[in-house]
Amino acid sequence: MPPRIRSSQVLHRAESSLLQCSSNPTAPAAAGRPSSSYSSSTLLSSSLSATSSRQPSSPCCAFQRSSFSSTASRDLNRAQRTFWEWMRTDGRKLRDPVGHPNYLKAGQQPFPSNNAFKSQPILSDAARNTIYNAVMNEGLPLKAVSAKYNVDMRRVAAVVRMKEIEMKWIKEGKPLARPYAKAVQSMVPHSHLSGEEQDPFEPINDIHVHSHTMQQLFLPTSEARHFTRQDAAKAFGEHILAPDEKMRIPELIAFEKDLVAGVGNEDAEANFFKATAASERAIADKHLARAQRDENNKTRVDSGRFEFRFERISVDSAGQDGRARRGVGWRYGVPFNDRRRAVVKIPTKVE
Repeated sequence: MPPRIRSSQVLHRAESSLLQCSSNPTAPAAAGRPSSSYSSSTLLSSSLSATSSRQPSSPCCAFQRSSFSSTASRDLNRAQRTFWEWMRTDGRKLRDPVGHPNYLKAGQQPFPSNNAFKSQPILSDAARNTIYNAVMNEGLPLKAVSAKYNVDMRRVAAVVRMKEIEMKWIKEGKPLARPYAKAVQSMVPHSHLSGEEQDPFEPINDIHVHSHTMQQLFLPTSEARHFTRQDAAKAFGEHILAPDEKMRIPELIAFEKDLVAGVGNEDAEANFFKATAASERAIADKHLARAQRDENNKTRVDSGRFEFRFERISVDSAGQDGRARRGVGWRYGVPFNDRRRAVVKIPTKVE
């Protein structure tokens, strides 16, 4: 038995005997010692004063409750009292910040020594619910929601999918990591979408840079020719689109043109919603037709344990030079001829 617990038990037994002696001061003395109420009360008072920090004042409670440690608890000093008083007043703003994370430096800089890194805001729960309601309940197209709240169209689609999974898990009774999400969200700034005039959350019309436009190209042309962006796109390839057509929401150009032409704001928005809805419907039909065509080109053989899928391949898919996109092995990389020797790269004719 540890010495601390053993000494505590011995002290309890001594207190119990002293309490019994004090309750019966006229009892005969033991071992030839005279019984004295004065001596009993003196010993009892000294014993209780030595253990007053851990024993209650009532004698009956001494047998019901005992402390594991006999060390007296220390009261808070002045510095500690001042600290906890500050934590209850001004320190609470730093411990539980409202509306923004508490970084060591001002602004959106989580790392004090790295001035180049800025913390980007994320969508709050209310913003995600707003996007989900706009798409699923109001029936707005993804492009319209993206243009309304200045959120990338891919992020809008991801928010809708994640909210559907969340609602499905709630119906199935699966637990959600709410504490983890709350802890992570408290470390980064939030963006609340209002739908009114606000700072853009992120760029929504970033133009994708095609790999064919990254190679060198010499194109002679006359000085009198009006060379446009459509001509530059055709110079890199017949399938390369101009920047106006490569925008994620090209309907915004028509919307701005309607406003410049004097069309009312409501009519321009109605035309924009119709154009975006028709565009999304055409894209959905295109993906559905492609999936159906790929499925018809496959032959499935189910052996019970495995399913074998065979796809018809034509050697003509590689093209005349074997570098066509539909050729087998194209996905593993086809080098360009920019730095290859003995290849004529200067123009040989003028169109």
